[in-house]
Amino acid sequence: MDSSLHTEAATGQEGKAGSSYTTAATAHQIDTDSWQQVGVLLVVGFNCAYVLSFSNLMMAPLGWGWGITCLLFVGAAAWYANWLLAGLHVIDGQRFIRYRDLMGFVFGRKMYYITWFLQFINLLLGNMGFILLGGRALKAIHGEFSGGHSPARLQWFIAATGVVYFAFAYFVPTISAMRNWLATSAALTIAYDVALLAILIKDGKSNRQKDYNVHGTQAEKVFCAFGAIAAILVCNTSGLLPEIQSTLRKPVVRNMRRGLLLQYTVGAAVYYGISVAGYWAYGAAVSEYLPSQLSGPSWATVLINATAFLQSIVSQHLFTVPVHEALDTQMQRLEEGMFSRYNLGRRLLARGLVFGANAFVTALFPFMGDFVNLFGSFVLFPLTFIFPSMLVLKIKGECEGRWSRVWHWGIIVLSSLLSVATTAAAVRLIAHNASVYHFFADM
Repeated sequence: MDSSLHTEAATGQEGKAGSSYTTAATAHQIDTDSWQQVGVLLVVGFNCAYVLSFSNLMMAPLGWGWGITCLLFVGAAAWYANWLLAGLHVIDGQRFIRYRDLMGFVFGRKMYYITWFLQFINLLLGNMGFILLGGRALKAIHGEFSGGHSPARLQWFIAATGVVYFAFAYFVPTISAMRNWLATSAALTIAYDVALLAILIKDGKSNRQKDYNVHGTQAEKVFCAFGAIAAILVCNTSGLLPEIQSTLRKPVVRNMRRGLLLQYTVGAAVYYGISVAGYWAYGAAVSEYLPSQLSGPSWATVLINATAFLQSIVSQHLFTVPVHEALDTQMQRLEEGMFSRYNLGRRLLARGLVFGANAFVTALFPFMGDFVNLFGSFVLFPLTFIFPSMLVLKIKGECEGRWSRVWHWGIIVLSSLLSVATTAAAVRLIAHNASVYHFFADM
């Protein structure tokens, strides 16, 4: 992970035969996948276990009017920003397979490390959120079979989730290697989405006392609203588009934009649909984890939790692969295959360190979702909105018209203000939960 701009971007190796660009050295596969594969990966990746919390995080603090407006506006803005960033994948004959390389090439070494820090802290904390959701799903399944009388703590299920995630990341080490799991992941996504929607519709029709008012003092409403905006951004983008785009075959820009179109139409329709349906069914009382509130039969609750857990194995891997790629590129022998004896040993160490540390911290702070929102606030706003506009102004500023420069400076200023506001809201929530929960709390 300490590799510099000079060794990664400037000293690239020739791409595949017939390529008109150079690429950086990497232990993972690049230039191999179709846009359909990446598009499906984005759809199932974003329709992950986090969806089970979106009604509470995104809709309840905003209500119907502001909630729907912010869903549409933030989703469209994220689509545009990623569409813009996808067009900057190749510059001056150099293909940038990592976001940090692109920023370092254009702005210098300092921005290389700033981008590296922002990306990796966000991806690692996002992975902790996945581990927490996986642990809660396993605990919910166990509770259905034990009648709620088992002494098993949440931490045991967090540890089990970490082990399962580690095993998948070890044997399926790259994004391209996930192609054989996409059909299974899509089937699991459909299974728990359909089951969840069916019960939500049933509960919504039977619930005659729904309250859609936003409660709390004026200050609480404002802080919670900014937290909801941050959550909407988290559900729409990841801050690792160049890393995902690196796996695509030529033409990389056109193919990435096709994949994004699939994500922001089919994918968004599903995760937004679940979020809106959950709020419609339960109103302001919607739970932070939907399966805990469902009135359906026990088997339906088990099905939803089990399929959500299994699907999250694939989803979490998508959002952690850039961390694995950095470690693999530094620690493995690039001239050998991913499954050589030497590289298998190094990968065992690297994956073990990542998931061991993440599972431990998640068990220590079982309200890790708050920290994910915090870093999503001051990380995803720069990575999604600020940096792409900075790149356009730097690369094309002299060629662009006056109104284009005003437009991108407006994006930078507005995104910076929103980043400060949403970060303040996240810090406030963490301070509250830190006073309520203790270390290794059994939530």
